[in-house]
Amino acid sequence: MITIARTTILLTSLAAALSACQTAPTAESGFLKSYDGLVEREDTIRASIRERRDEGAATAIDAVHLDPTIMVGEAGAGLSQDEVALVLREVDRQVCYEVSERFTIVEQPDGVARVRVGVTGVRPTGQAASGVSAVANAFIPGPGTFRVPGTTGGLAAEAELVDPQGRQVAALAWARNANVVGTDTPSLSRVGDALQMAEPFGDAVGDAIAPKDRAVRDIPSPDPCAAYGPRTQPAGFLTRVVTGLYVPEVNTGSRDDAPKD
Repeated sequence: MITIARTTILLTSLAAALSACQTAPTAESGFLKSYDGLVEREDTIRASIRERRDEGAATAIDAVHLDPTIMVGEAGAGLSQDEVALVLREVDRQVCYEVSERFTIVEQPDGVARVRVGVTGVRPTGQAASGVSAVANAFIPGPGTFRVPGTTGGLAAEAELVDPQGRQVAALAWARNANVVGTDTPSLSRVGDALQMAEPFGDAVGDAIAPKDRAVRDIPSPDPCAAYGPRTQPAGFLTRVVTGLYVPEVNTGSRDDAPKD
């Protein structure tokens, strides 16, 4: 028992040291209309964030159309069609939630600003190691999770706001890998970590494209993101508590619910 405890402490200390490293920035994918003026944020711990915004132009925009998220280049290489669909849908969902609290979302793109999003990288999750992590976490006290180093996945994506004339108003290049110690839950899905990263990416998109003084709005009624299902997923939370795993089918809902273009 003492040996197990000492091993757990050693592994946790090692993982804590590894988790302190910020995700490295990704190379420019060519998705954005321009990368000029992107400034790397220094106040982030886990994610790499480079962004720019024309404050005056962003302030003048209220109505936006959300273009469907796409895979850029080889971002989806090695993934199945179902896995690609899961990632694209979850990114669309999280971006819709955040943008709808700052702008009026409209269905037709004609004559309004557009939000463009591209997934530029998906780092697969180590499935076998996630199973081991879930079992180990059941015996490690505390609210956080421990992941096997070298087996965590991640997501890289870019987004921009363009005005009705197609000029870039705001841009974001973002990347984050799951931490070996933290709150990123292990998953038996190869895209489990990428799916979990979609939520902080959506947050970053909302912050990057909205004017600094624009207050977060109440959820509109009717909800323009209703096709993605409820904004909260209590079943997903309960599944994590019981199994120690992130299960995409419970946390993201059915792909059949996604809007059709």
